[in-house]
Amino acid sequence: QVQLVESGGGLVQPGGSLRLSCAVSGFTLEYYAIGWFRQAPGKEREGVSCISGDDGDTAYVDSVKGRFTISSDSAKNMVYLQMNNLKPEDTAVYYCAAVWGSTIVRPFPPVAYMDSWGKGTPVTVSS
Repeated sequence: QVQLVESGGGLVQPGGSLRLSCAVSGFTLEYYAIGWFRQAPGKEREGVSCISGDDGDTAYVDSVKGRFTISSDSAKNMVYLQMNNLKPEDTAVYYCAAVWGSTIVRPFPPVAYMDSWGKGTPVTVSS
């Protein structure tokens, strides 16, 4: 059974950093692409970053380029999202999602494309 469990969210001041973690189980990471998505109150869920479990290829949406870094550790079945220089507009619930097929759909996988989802971890950026 495919499972994804997010952790690492919290309250941080503008300009601060957080590292989100996604623990995956029930599947072999190298055959999947893993994405981070977020949903702010009253808004639609949107993509943030994605990584290929096979070759480590990555994709980012423009709003987080240069600030967020996605990475994976196949030995630990973990995917991470390092978020630096956080802004109030980054406030959202962050979700980890998986799709079978390690090639990243460009420019970014749509929400409906993903097969499995975690329950999310909240991130609040506020002074």
